[in-house]
Amino acid sequence: MKRVHVVAAIIVGPDQQIFISRRGEHLHQGGLWEFPGGKVEVGESPDAALARELFEEIDIHVTHAQPYMQVEHDYVDKKVLLDIWQVDAFSGHAQSKEGQQCRWLSLEQLLAPAAANDLCFPAGNQPILQRLAEQGLKTLKL
Repeated sequence: MKRVHVVAAIIVGPDQQIFISRRGEHLHQGGLWEFPGGKVEVGESPDAALARELFEEIDIHVTHAQPYMQVEHDYVDKKVLLDIWQVDAFSGHAQSKEGQQCRWLSLEQLLAPAAANDLCFPAGNQPILQRLAEQGLKTLKL
């Protein structure tokens, strides 16, 4: 089974809140919350894919992003390479363009137990949440 290269963004707003969205029920891991992003197309760089996906999904133009981490995860039906970026600056107003639910949360709200905040993430996102809990966000480098 071929590994799918996916970019995702930890989008940090001016108030240090983080933007997340809920996957459509019809999608792989549907109904779970995620850091927005999508597949890297053939011949596309990860940063270009990130900019394209975030504009298509949530109507923002990335003006500064930096790599945060990579995670390989094998689901029963899919293998993914999650290429995670921290987006520190963007223009536009982050909002759903595809009908998905969206939220801005503080880091503390994001990391609260799932039962307390009604946020369930795909298993592949657990290392991202763990690193956020241990290290927080990267220092802004504009």
